[in-house]
Amino acid sequence: MELQVFWFATLYVLLAGYLILDGFDLGVGIMHPVARDDRERRILMSSIGPVWDGNEVWLITFGGALFAAFPHAYATAFSGFYSAFILLLFALIGRAISLEFRSKLTSPAARRFFDIVFWAGSALATLLLGVAAGNILQGLPIGPDMEFRGSLRGLLGAYPLSVGLLALALFAMHGCAYLCLKTTGELQQRLARHVWLAYAVFAVLCACTITYTLVALPHIRRSFADRSWLWAVVIVGILAIAAIAPALRYRRYGYAFICSSGTIATLVVLLAAAMYPNLLLSSLDADWNLTIYNASSSERSLRVMQMIALGGMPLVLIYSGFVHWHFRGKVELDKADY
Repeated sequence: MELQVFWFATLYVLLAGYLILDGFDLGVGIMHPVARDDRERRILMSSIGPVWDGNEVWLITFGGALFAAFPHAYATAFSGFYSAFILLLFALIGRAISLEFRSKLTSPAARRFFDIVFWAGSALATLLLGVAAGNILQGLPIGPDMEFRGSLRGLLGAYPLSVGLLALALFAMHGCAYLCLKTTGELQQRLARHVWLAYAVFAVLCACTITYTLVALPHIRRSFADRSWLWAVVIVGILAIAAIAPALRYRRYGYAFICSSGTIATLVVLLAAAMYPNLLLSSLDADWNLTIYNASSSERSLRVMQMIALGGMPLVLIYSGFVHWHFRGKVELDKADY
């Protein structure tokens, strides 16, 4: 396997890991207003308390790998999404501050403030990630010098916003399924009703967004025409989405969570396949696309990084698996919880 192909695949594996793991964290934040009192809000925050910071490591690793493997794409993306990335950073920082500070304060007003920040940061971060994905699929105004030639306003078109709304519905469903695993009693019953609503909204938005994509983006249609095996991935995704309904009906929330994770993974595979071998598409001229070849680091850098990744990734997977296994089960509050 070529080193550039290896790192392209690795980037999307890291992206899938982040979206699955931090996706339910963000989904918990989006669903936070469902809680009716302080105890329920503490339960929701405590459900992700032991794992949320570890889950975000996947995003940091993704950014570091992109910077080291494809520096030209990293520079163009960050110049294009600079304002959006700053907003994303503030959203993630707001979530972290809310999680850590809320339990340290006794004032109801202060706790309510951090509840709002936690919800707003989660929703904004999710929306921005979806808008970024929509722009990457649609293409950016990139010139022959690999420089971004657009503005923040230009990134907020109808198609990117539709992908952002899809991300909100997906993470709400994903996070709500996770919460059904971690809660009991009346709170779990209420969340079970909300996960059905999130599932219905996601299914409708998913169908609309896929149709919008195939109609509005001819290069995506060409990708499906050139790579007929992509339809097999689509079928797997449809089956994963469809399997969520019986899992919810029979209250098999673990299976529902696995199916929503599979849905996210399928969408990432489709994104990768639609983009390959491009990292960023130029909406001005296809000859100005940033590919895994014209945007990559030197062969030596990629080889050294490959050795580090092959040694380090298993450790990350073992650590993540251990933490999630150790803190499995229902949330039981005590004074040290959020």
